[in-house]
Amino acid sequence: MSYTIIEQFNAAQIEDLYELYQLSWWGNEREIPDIKIMLENSDISLGICEKESKKLVGFTRILTDYIYRAVIWDVMVAPNHQKQGLGSQLIKEILNHSKLKNVETFMLVCLPEMIPFYEKLGFSNHDGKYKFMTFDGTLSY
Repeated sequence: MSYTIIEQFNAAQIEDLYELYQLSWWGNEREIPDIKIMLENSDISLGICEKESKKLVGFTRILTDYIYRAVIWDVMVAPNHQKQGLGSQLIKEILNHSKLKNVETFMLVCLPEMIPFYEKLGFSNHDGKYKFMTFDGTLSY
């Protein structure tokens, strides 16, 4: 099967993206109106589609300042398309993207079992150098 990379998403592909999010533990509560807002406000969004059907089978997005940092989010590939190199292809598309050529450091957050996948692509597990932190909206001061 052959695939193509896209940066613009039609209505059917947004539906496909919604379905991908439903399969994830971290995005299964996302709704289509919110996904549309996310796409509009992400700096770069990349999809991978079946060439003939145009069905979206993989996705990732990047938030960046285009010079110092780029954070990669939501790397997803449909289960029946995994183990075909599509996740690696998405990451390589990011790292070679013309708009990101001057970025000093790419960052991402992943589960421990995904570390070997990202290490094969050149990412380092700094284990302690950086800490992932969140804010739930409740001020504590």
